[in-house]
Amino acid sequence: MKTLEEIGACARAAEPLLRTMGTAKKDEALLHMAQALLLRSGEILRKNEEDVRRAEENGMASGMVDRLRLDRDRLEGIAEGLRQVAKLPDPVGEVTSMKQRPNGLMIGKKKVPLGVIGMIYESRPNVTADAFALCFKAGNAVILRGGSDAFLSNQAIVQVIREALAETGVPEDAVQLIEDTSRDTARRFMQLNEYVDVLIPRGGAGLIRTVVENSTVPVIETGTGNCHVFVDESADFDMAADIVYNAKTQRIGVCNACESLVVHEKIIDAFLPKLKARLDEKKVELRGDERALKAASGVLPASESDWGTEYLDYILSVKTVSGIGEAIEHINRYNTGHSEAIVTSDYANAQRFLNEIDAAAVYVNASTRFTDGFEFGFGAEIGISTQKLHARGPMGLDALTSSKYIIYGNGQIR
Repeated sequence: MKTLEEIGACARAAEPLLRTMGTAKKDEALLHMAQALLLRSGEILRKNEEDVRRAEENGMASGMVDRLRLDRDRLEGIAEGLRQVAKLPDPVGEVTSMKQRPNGLMIGKKKVPLGVIGMIYESRPNVTADAFALCFKAGNAVILRGGSDAFLSNQAIVQVIREALAETGVPEDAVQLIEDTSRDTARRFMQLNEYVDVLIPRGGAGLIRTVVENSTVPVIETGTGNCHVFVDESADFDMAADIVYNAKTQRIGVCNACESLVVHEKIIDAFLPKLKARLDEKKVELRGDERALKAASGVLPASESDWGTEYLDYILSVKTVSGIGEAIEHINRYNTGHSEAIVTSDYANAQRFLNEIDAAAVYVNASTRFTDGFEFGFGAEIGISTQKLHARGPMGLDALTSSKYIIYGNGQIR
């Protein structure tokens, strides 16, 4: 097993080759590894079954087990993500501006790789392939540190990727997995400034807070998802029920799932019983304020902590508001800057919601589940940034590049 410093040194050695690698070579490698992952799916799925079994024996919550689990369809989705990244335009080398100064200098701005990217993430083995694909296409080396829950799955996926890289003549150290999953190693990784240019945490609130508070390497902060759907008084009830049902139950263990419902007081008596009957199909527990308790039977009383909780479970908080202003105030107070939605037929309210909600993605009449790099046309995503510097929202290839100025002269001196 390599030491952390050896892993860093290997990544730094591979980085110059990746920085200058042509697009065709990168795409060839990505397509080859997509095929390799499917050809060796049995091996990967067997390792994943071991991870899942161990997680269930340890009492992991169902939503987290769902994040961990792979099957043939999800593995095909991972392979398709690699193919999609191969199809995307390569941002590296793109000149985004070029202007002539009065002294004749031509000054332009060019996209370049970030360098060596470190990823710290939890129980989602699909992130292993997604993160590598995007970092690689953008010309970066990547060091992965996954959670212990998905260790065997991550190990199997990285092994397949490294062999596929070697088979296409690309340095294997374009991707490396830190196999020591101890907290001490994670903390030392956060301070590996000599080798790592940027660190991206992806996981729950605790992980992200730990990285932000302990890292000396610059961090791109991805966030948790306390996502809301506001059902306005003019909403179409069938549309609203479909959107909330999808946003809450389509997949509960993801950051873009709806965790809180906000309903206009004028329609809650008519709408909430209709919605609850639909959510009962999935045994979703509703926790509401006093008005919600009166509107539908079987709603449990909510506490103050419910408004700010990312459940990752079949639980939904329900808040009643007097109008669009109170809805916006409540959502901006308790959201995590991820994804928020309004269901309405009122154009003015839709525009106000779009303008005043402070989040990375704001929807009108659509499910929050679309906040995803693949759905946004970016291919696989590295994560969803909820900060406001450098990148915000689903992070695709452009978010994994920096820039440098290029200057053409003909002898100018200052």
